[in-house]
Amino acid sequence: MLRHFSIALIFASTLLVTASVRAEQANQVLEQAIEKMLQRRDELMKRVPEGRSEIQLSFAPLVKRVSDSVVNVYAERKVVQRSPFAGDPFFERFFGSPKQGRSRNQNSLGSGVIVSANGVVVTNHHVIKGADQVKIALADGREYSADIILKDEASDLAILKVQGDAKFQPVTIGDAEESEVGDLVLAVGNPFGVGQTVTSGIISALARSTRGVSDFGFFIQTDAAINPGNSGGALINMKGELIGINTAIYSRSGGSNGIGFAIPSNMVQVAIRSSETGDTLSRPWIGISFQGVSADIAESLGMARPEGVLVAGLVDGGPAQDAGIQIGDVVLAVNDNQIPHINALDYRLTTVGIGNVASFTILRRGKVLVRDIKLMVAPETVPANETPFPDRSVFAGAIVGNLSPALAQKARLPAGLEGVAVLRVARGSPAAANRLQRGDVIRYINEVPVNSVKDVMRLIRKLGRNWAVVVERGGREIVLQRNGNFFRQYPR
Repeated sequence: MLRHFSIALIFASTLLVTASVRAEQANQVLEQAIEKMLQRRDELMKRVPEGRSEIQLSFAPLVKRVSDSVVNVYAERKVVQRSPFAGDPFFERFFGSPKQGRSRNQNSLGSGVIVSANGVVVTNHHVIKGADQVKIALADGREYSADIILKDEASDLAILKVQGDAKFQPVTIGDAEESEVGDLVLAVGNPFGVGQTVTSGIISALARSTRGVSDFGFFIQTDAAINPGNSGGALINMKGELIGINTAIYSRSGGSNGIGFAIPSNMVQVAIRSSETGDTLSRPWIGISFQGVSADIAESLGMARPEGVLVAGLVDGGPAQDAGIQIGDVVLAVNDNQIPHINALDYRLTTVGIGNVASFTILRRGKVLVRDIKLMVAPETVPANETPFPDRSVFAGAIVGNLSPALAQKARLPAGLEGVAVLRVARGSPAAANRLQRGDVIRYINEVPVNSVKDVMRLIRKLGRNWAVVVERGGREIVLQRNGNFFRQYPR
């Protein structure tokens, strides 16, 4: 028995030794395999690609798919150089009215994207702003004249229609909502007029609100190089779909610093649909004035952090009031999409669309509630009667209109305001020199109350070298006063 036990022990020891040797051999084989793989990797990184399949491991197929859909946009406009002394009562008293300035042609260059086979093209509003003539040029050199069928300054979008019956290769429009930070993208356009150019990068951020780009800020941020001339070009995902229209860059030098912004394709589709029924982008109205939620406001409301937007005002009988929204509510989400800032709310409502219902998630005194609001067209309760000031008046170069919900929405003014609003002020004009600003609501002229454009035009003709005009600006009344050559501005 002892002999049998000894034999078993020897056999077990042999198995252990054999297993140990095999494990060591397996480790050596594994190490050799890893070493060969690393060598192979280094060889692959250093050698020239072999075969057509390896050469085509690039963005080339995507570029081929979209290159015929991205065009150059040429806009030509006539510019009249206005005398800086035009409308100046002191200058005109001694020297008479200055002569009309000379006109000259001014050209701008941008990019555009073909979105239908019959020649509908999307570009930026600032590319074609004030244009008398617009042309597009394809990558192969063909040129066509185009008509502007929609332009919307607030969103910085414009829709063109190529003249004639030619057929084109449209781009496929994707859903920007499916994009995520870190996704690879391509920017296609015509920077500096050098010809069609493709750059690559990633999505750096979503839902960016950027001042100075447009009044309707909700952007895709990318580090794909975007330079002057890329405006209106395409931002493409890895499916070859359009997910944005390149619009602006953040730059101190004028060139790309890796911070570019694109309008999401969902907003582009709203503009395309609007162009089928009119010449402006349709926005819904709910009768609310909003303000951002600061850290102090969030603390006063018992919120853990600043988020959403605060309801600051309501229009009596408006859709929001009818749905049960109250002043002081904080809108946290629309259709389950978070609202980080006011521009995000504008974007969500616009993409939901007029005639549809938006589900608002609100915070009220610590409780989360849901209210459904029917989105409608802003009513024009009084005719806008948009009128420019007379050429020789103290506010020449400005345009005013009668306020209604429709005009307030168009001018980006708080809901519920009434009176006469300043809609535009030309740079370098007498109106600008006398400190009138876009968005001002004129309340008094020489202490006479103003209720309509007709009142303004009647009173403005009576002004001499001494006058005072009271405007509402940002919730405060401001006095603009001139006494001969002396001017001052102060809160009332």
